[in-house]
Amino acid sequence: MSKTDKHYNDISCRDGLEILVGFQAMDNFLRSTNNKWFRHRLSVVTYFVTAAFALLFLRLFYLQVIEGTEYRQLSENNCIRLQNIEYSRGLIFDRNGVLLVDNRPSFNLNVVLSNAKPVESTIGKLSQYTNMPVDGLTSQINDIKGISCYKPFLLKQDIGRDILAAVEAHKYDLPGISVDVKPKRHYMLGNSATHLIGYLSEINANELKDKKHNENRPGDYIGKFGIEKSFEKYLTGKRGIRHVEVNAVGQVIRVLKTVDAEAGDNLYLTIDERIQRKAEELLEGKAGAVVAMEPSSGEILALASSPTFDSNIFVSGMSHDEWENLISNPNRPIENKAIKGAYPPASTYKIITAIAGLEEKIIDINTSFYCPGYLTHGNRKYMCWKRGGHGRVNVVRALAESCDVFFYNVGQKLDIDRLGWYAKSSGLGSPTGIDLEQEGAGLIPSTTWKRKRFGFPWTSGENLSAVIGQGYNLVTPIQLLLLISEIANGGERIKPLVVKKIMSPEGKLIIESKPEKLGRIPASQKTIDIIRQGLCDAVNKNYGTAYRSRFGGEIEMCGKTGTAQVVSRKQDESNYDKKITAYLHKSHALFVCYAPSNDPKIAIAVIIEHGEHGASSAAPIAKELVQAYLNPTNEENQTSSNEAVDYNPIYD
Repeated sequence: MSKTDKHYNDISCRDGLEILVGFQAMDNFLRSTNNKWFRHRLSVVTYFVTAAFALLFLRLFYLQVIEGTEYRQLSENNCIRLQNIEYSRGLIFDRNGVLLVDNRPSFNLNVVLSNAKPVESTIGKLSQYTNMPVDGLTSQINDIKGISCYKPFLLKQDIGRDILAAVEAHKYDLPGISVDVKPKRHYMLGNSATHLIGYLSEINANELKDKKHNENRPGDYIGKFGIEKSFEKYLTGKRGIRHVEVNAVGQVIRVLKTVDAEAGDNLYLTIDERIQRKAEELLEGKAGAVVAMEPSSGEILALASSPTFDSNIFVSGMSHDEWENLISNPNRPIENKAIKGAYPPASTYKIITAIAGLEEKIIDINTSFYCPGYLTHGNRKYMCWKRGGHGRVNVVRALAESCDVFFYNVGQKLDIDRLGWYAKSSGLGSPTGIDLEQEGAGLIPSTTWKRKRFGFPWTSGENLSAVIGQGYNLVTPIQLLLLISEIANGGERIKPLVVKKIMSPEGKLIIESKPEKLGRIPASQKTIDIIRQGLCDAVNKNYGTAYRSRFGGEIEMCGKTGTAQVVSRKQDESNYDKKITAYLHKSHALFVCYAPSNDPKIAIAVIIEHGEHGASSAAPIAKELVQAYLNPTNEENQTSSNEAVDYNPIYD
């Protein structure tokens, strides 16, 4: 061993000895009495470090596991974004393929706040380029709560061409501002067929909780009324999606992947657009309803309620004042009077009374009563509408002349509950089942109902009001339509249909409606024939109440007029304001009919609120509608007789 190696070995041994001595000294120190202080401090540090690592672990777990999806999306949004592709809602046509409801493109202005920085500057430029008030834009952005800054926020929908052009021309100066295109509902007929077709409106919070809307999102528009609501599941489509790559300011660089949207199914309604327009034209300036149907199939040819409104205002949006004006209108434009309006049936109810009297053997074809213009019952006189009376009449002539006294006599012998059974069995006083929501039920009174409602028993005098369609009786126009259709088709009650067929966007038949029988009128064929004769005479005999609405020899229409008393005003009432309430005190005018008499193709129910007389207000409307449907090419050439008759036939 060299001297150098020996020197290094000596140093190493000496150093190792010193280290060993050092460890020994430290061990002695730790074992000494003073080391308790150090060990306590070391324990505290150890606990602190352990707690810090635990908190760090929990934070990492929260960020990566619990909030991992959200942060992953935020990360991806820095370059890859998912864009929804809105579906086109199904189209709506009439029975002949005339387009009633379409979709048009709507250009919507959006902002993504994460890309619009500095937001104040971007909004200022947007206001400058588009002339949109900067205060309004700023207020909208300040009101954003709970919206991710990486998601588009709607600033203005359905912008015009000027704003669209300005945004596109300055898009590089407007980071985070974009315009997307969505299909928007367009009602081709404006305010025509509004109550049948309905409208769309933005989905609300309660509807979003409903399972049937689990595919919808806030901001979606769904059917809220009419066909749009009843057939929502067919009309709605399926949303698509697009994967796009964007740059630092949110502008699309390229499309990576696209899953196309699926359009909704197309509906073909039963209505005839031409007849629908004609019905609404005849109702213009009046409050009321007109419903027309094909008696053999139940297909609704027209369903009009007046006054009406434009469905497009619900899609485009309306002001608070516009909405208030709409719902406060005393003529109730929002209400679908054809299926919800409840009115006294007046003399149209005599059809039911005649059926009940004949079927209960109270009367027959040869039974007649003398009408002097009134009937005395108890200590009261019940007046006929014709003050001079009708003389002696049987059931056929009583229907034709609408003689109240004849039916008073029937009512004296007819149990009110039995009469109610015939009415209900004919479809009055209960919903028809038409595929539209909010259908009214009406009311057919009974002894039990009155005692429960008022706490008093039924009186015999109330029978006399009930048999002529007054008193507590209430029906809807669609119920009256079913009643006259039953008479027209030989007794079958057919469910009213509003949708003829449903087709896929590719043209595949999904559903085709078929006539659905709901029951049968409780009358023999002999009774139905007697009723039909009375209804034909009402229009075509010179003593009939609807004689002035007859056709020539080409078309024979059968029908029944009605005048429903609204309010009975005391003769000594001194504070009656004629200017304000005279109109509201006028009677409602009703008319039900079918034509031609030998092979009915159309049945119609008309009610004109406060129209006074069915013969003068309602029957002419039905006549023109029959003419338009059965003989449209000769509509102007039909002669309307104005021959004088032995009494004024327009009081019922």
